[in-house]
Amino acid sequence: MTDQRTLVLASASPARLGLLRQAGLDPRVVVSGVDEDALSAATPAELALVLAEAKAGAVAAELTGGELVIGCDSVLELDGQALGKPADAAEATARWHAMRGRAGVLRTGHCVIDTATGRRASATASTTVRFGTPDDAEIADYVASGEPLHVAGAFTLDGRSAPFVDGIDGDPGNVIGLSLPLLRRLLADLDLRITDLWTK
Repeated sequence: MTDQRTLVLASASPARLGLLRQAGLDPRVVVSGVDEDALSAATPAELALVLAEAKAGAVAAELTGGELVIGCDSVLELDGQALGKPADAAEATARWHAMRGRAGVLRTGHCVIDTATGRRASATASTTVRFGTPDDAEIADYVASGEPLHVAGAFTLDGRSAPFVDGIDGDPGNVIGLSLPLLRRLLADLDLRITDLWTK
């Protein structure tokens, strides 16, 4: 057993923080301040990865204590387009009208940087989401709740839109914000064991 490493989550997402805590990890949160709109990529999967790497890199550059930094970013791929958080209620409503009765792919980029060695590992996890068919009034009520304005793709599995998602194919944690199995593999690529990071 090695000395406990300090884990840093380069994300303001309470859902990601919750997933890590449920898995026995207790990261410190440091928000990156990366301008997401300034970054682009050829595909939604690549965009999610570019954003995750940028967030992790920005935070890692400010740290000096040998911390492990986790950066993540999610987008929903629908019709080949990358959909992040909707800009406003009208966009969230339009998204749901486009998504209902269809399937999209939630792409979450993950990047882990070991500031003690400078090594990094990154990859994108993908989960297919099968949307249900909420009626116009249900969509209006959901958008009025404010929830879809704060999440990639204007929906979440663990909130008020859960009744409007018929099912998924893949890792549910990835849709919520972070794939724990992928995180374990990325840590292993850096010769780190996730069990060594559990809180005592």
